[in-house]
Amino acid sequence: MSDPPSSNAPELSVSELSAALKRTVEDRFGFVRVRGEISNYRGLHSSGHAYFCLKDQSARIDAVIWKGVFARLKTKPREGLEVVATGKVTTYPGKSTYQIIVEALEPAGIGALMALVEERRRKLAAEGLFDEARKRPLPFLPACIGVVTSPTGAVIRDILHRIAERFPRHVVVWPVRVQGETSAAEIAAAIDGFNALPEHGSLRRPDVIIVARGGGSLEDLWSFNEEIVVRAAARSLVPLIAAVGHETDWTLIDHAADMRAPTPTAAAEKAVPVRSELAAALADLARRHTDAALRGLDRRRGEVRALLRALPQSDGIFALRRQQLDNFESRLDGVRSKAYSRGQLGLARLSHRLAQQSPHAQIAGKKQQFIALGQRLAWWGAVAYAVRKQGLAHLAARLAIARTARVKLESERAASARQQVDALTRRMKHGFVARVDVCRERIKSLEQMLGSLGYQHVLARGFALVRAGDGKPLRRAAEVIDGAYLDIEFTDGHKTAIAGSQQGAAPVKRTASKGRRKREQGSLF
Repeated sequence: MSDPPSSNAPELSVSELSAALKRTVEDRFGFVRVRGEISNYRGLHSSGHAYFCLKDQSARIDAVIWKGVFARLKTKPREGLEVVATGKVTTYPGKSTYQIIVEALEPAGIGALMALVEERRRKLAAEGLFDEARKRPLPFLPACIGVVTSPTGAVIRDILHRIAERFPRHVVVWPVRVQGETSAAEIAAAIDGFNALPEHGSLRRPDVIIVARGGGSLEDLWSFNEEIVVRAAARSLVPLIAAVGHETDWTLIDHAADMRAPTPTAAAEKAVPVRSELAAALADLARRHTDAALRGLDRRRGEVRALLRALPQSDGIFALRRQQLDNFESRLDGVRSKAYSRGQLGLARLSHRLAQQSPHAQIAGKKQQFIALGQRLAWWGAVAYAVRKQGLAHLAARLAIARTARVKLESERAASARQQVDALTRRMKHGFVARVDVCRERIKSLEQMLGSLGYQHVLARGFALVRAGDGKPLRRAAEVIDGAYLDIEFTDGHKTAIAGSQQGAAPVKRTASKGRRKREQGSLF
């Protein structure tokens, strides 16, 4: 085979070709917006960067979010979420692949936004931020009204006009952006700022807060679905009215607010009553009060006149009293009995009044109060039990995971320890056997040495060992006392003897002590 014809094209290294491709791609696609579904997202890498893919029906592209950019994202990546990624396309020479460096991420379409809203709503509802029990009633006639809205829109003009028309009140406006990246933080800061104002002073804390914005799309109202805004509305100490969008628009702040108004104008109507209606009601009440007072005076005047007509004349009064005095002495006993009867009647009346104030009646009233308190306590207990049950379920799941990991770790440790114990057991057995062999050899050596150095071999050669009566060996004749008992050990046994001064001397008789018989033994010397 012949060699291919040579070419005039310059030769490039792999690194040079990769760098040229990288510059070409970055120059051509310096800034792009890509729409696709997130896949292969496994959370943040240990370096803090995020790696995943964007795909559609027929293609996919790798994506990277650097650590600093990830911390600033409002919408975090999630597996299966359809998003619009903004960034630049580049290549990765290490794998000869191309990828997009994401600088901004936002949900794509109403469906993704509604899914995020529903997930956030369930999370905050589980924390109890939307409970009806924590909502407070609005003041009937607030002295000061705080409004959180844009100062340039038509919303603030509608609210001010409606309040001035119904019942003029002092209004404090906290200007904020109601749309954009920083709008959520500004709205939350405005709510917290109103709550931080003092209760008295020239710039005092308002009695009610209105958070308002005009209508718009879901994207336009997204700031009022942010968690920071919902939590600020939930922890507000001042009653809060949410008036975001039109009647069909619902945001998460509507659930956390103490009251929702379908429009900003309706929020102003809920905040203050109609002054003319209050004035008419007060005038009607004043008229009715005056008529009732006049009718009461007329009735009392008629009663007094009737009592005056019923009073007897002065002569009749004195005549009666005079006759009573004349008959007082004769009727003393009867008067005493009558006085006793009147006392009984008074006691009966007091007994009747006491029965009305009896402990049974008071206990019945207290029982009704306790029943009402018991019902409230049972409701609160159910709410607390549900919240606690959810917390315990979460802890149980975490505990099960931790227990599984702990059991696996302890099993691995036990297996490792078992292997170490087996190895040490084998080494101990081997060392014990070796040590026993060494000791056995040493004992044999000592037995041989004892046999060679022992006095029994000397006795076997015809010698004898002489001991005193106390068993002490005697080495010299000077140590032997005449007449002393001696023990002589031969190779085949022991014999006793009595020491004497010369050979053939008469044996010395020894008296046995306490019941022992006398015995004689000749001397061997």
